[in-house]
Amino acid sequence: MPKALPVIDVSAPICCAPIAAAPMDEDTALQLALRLKALADPARIRLMSILLTARGNGVCTCDLAAAIGLSDGTVSHHLGQLKRAGLVASERRGTNVYYRAQVEALEALRGALSSCC
Repeated sequence: MPKALPVIDVSAPICCAPIAAAPMDEDTALQLALRLKALADPARIRLMSILLTARGNGVCTCDLAAAIGLSDGTVSHHLGQLKRAGLVASERRGTNVYYRAQVEALEALRGALSSCC
C-alpha cells in the first residue's frame, strides 16, 4: 500500500535559512521540496516565465493556454498546482480567471537555495 503524503499548507512563502547555512530539519526540507515539486514540470516553468514577464494585472488562463499550446483544462491543472504551492495568485473576472506570479514566494525559494555566508 502506498504511503500517504502529509497534508501541509504550502501556500505561504517558505521562510528558512539557506540550505548551506546548516543541516536542514525534516519539516523544513519537506516544505521546500513540495514547493520545488510544483515547479518541476516544463509546462509550469513556462507558465511562470510568462507570468513573471507579463505586464498589467495578470494573464487570462485562455491566453496562457494559447501561449504554451496546451488545453485550457491542462493549463488550469498546472496553475492549480502552482497556486497550491503559493507561487501564483488568481483573480476571477467575470467568466475568466487571471493569474499573476507571487514574486515574493519565488524570492523566498531563491533565498533558501542560495549559499549563505
